[in-house]
Amino acid sequence: MIEPLHDPRNLPENLPVPQDDGAAVHLTDMALPDIALAATDGGSVNLSKLAGRTVVYVYPRTGRPGQALPTGWDSIPGARGCTPQSCGFRDHFAELKALGVGTLFGLSTQDTDYQREAVKRLHLPFALLSDAALRFTRAMRLPTFEVDGMTLIKRMAWVVDGGVLTKVFYPVFPPDESAAQVIRWLRRQRLTVQMF
Repeated sequence: MIEPLHDPRNLPENLPVPQDDGAAVHLTDMALPDIALAATDGGSVNLSKLAGRTVVYVYPRTGRPGQALPTGWDSIPGARGCTPQSCGFRDHFAELKALGVGTLFGLSTQDTDYQREAVKRLHLPFALLSDAALRFTRAMRLPTFEVDGMTLIKRMAWVVDGGVLTKVFYPVFPPDESAAQVIRWLRRQRLTVQMF
């Protein structure tokens, strides 16, 4: 059954809430693998080699206005909301920078050409990274799900310091609050440092 056409900017009510299945518990304090990922700005990014603080939000797939959703998309916990998540990080980009985030990326298994359309349409001031070959996903044993023949990563957000995962937000819900959740954590960390 083909799902109706949709506007990916809008989140329907009563989406199923993803539960913590423990599939990301191994990621905290993990060193990122030495794998280069294609970026929408035309280059490649090796997250393991970046100095300083990086935030990466991981999402299943962005939709396009007027195109049908994957089969049963709205009934898959945590699937819907990639565009609102991306827009949240776009809208909080300056605030993240002010809190010491040197670089910000989105990451999915969609190919770079597909991601470039999203960057342009959503006016994202940062690059999206593609793991279309699933090398990075498999090396990190990221939680995934399958739909319509696609292997997609479950939604999460990371704070990475010098190539090591310092903080993992998983599961993420609602998706449009992902950036705000990261910002709250960064502020708490800053306050903790200032107290000592």
